Amino acid sequence: MEVIFSLLFPIIIILLISIKQINQYERGVKFRLGQYVGIMGPGWRLILPVIESYNKVDIRVKAVDVPDQEAMTADNISVKINAVIYYKVSAAEKAVIEVENFYYAMSQLAQTTMRNIVGEVTLDELLSQREKVANKIQTIVDAASDPWGIKVVEVSLKDIVLPEEMKRTMAKQAEAEREKRAVIIKAEGEAISAENMAKAAKILAEAPGALHLRTLQSINDISSDQSNTVIFAVPLEVLRAVEGIGKYLNKG
Repeated sequence: MEVIFSLLFPIIIILLISIKQINQYERGVKFRLGQYVGIMGPGWRLILPVIESYNKVDIRVKAVDVPDQEAMTADNISVKINAVIYYKVSAAEKAVIEVENFYYAMSQLAQTTMRNIVGEVTLDELLSQREKVANKIQTIVDAASDPWGIKVVEVSLKDIVLPEEMKRTMAKQAEAEREKRAVIIKAEGEAISAENMAKAAKILAEAPGALHLRTLQSINDISSDQSNTVIFAVPLEVLRAVEGIGKYLNKG
């Protein structure tokens, strides 16, 4: 009995040491005598000591926070930009065999690509077409990391920091643009008003007595306020007519 136990005990120990657990979100890259032999799926797997080895690879989506990168735009304006790149391992064997540390490699690739793309666009394009710039970064990083078994899911530009001088210049430009629109709107209103006044004057000129009626209407509107004093000119012909009527009445 003791002999059997002494024989089984090392076997049990070796078996326990050989059992490795691969989680659902992981894949195991298995090597035998230093040579790649296959991918291990989730569950308990046997790894023979000394002869075999393995590397665990997390296949969940990862986020690379690209730190502030100072770059020069195509119109020679210095900006600081940061971004987040989301990616996942699509081929675990390539992520282990083809690149030493794909976490570090993806971070460096993202930083370099972002600086290069920013240098190809103007400041206006960078500010107004963030999504287009992000898609271009994603396409380039995805193509470059494909041999490593990496799939880029999304690239998002977080923030674009401008120099203080450029912020003041843009604020002045925006203020000038608002003043320009205000002047244009005011001029358009005056043009419409002048056109309507010309039409009204033409109508009044064509209708006999219309001008006098309009004058009396204006006087009536002004006289509604008792504090106002109205002074207006009366044609001499009207005064003579009134004087003649008064003399005629006196004779009668």
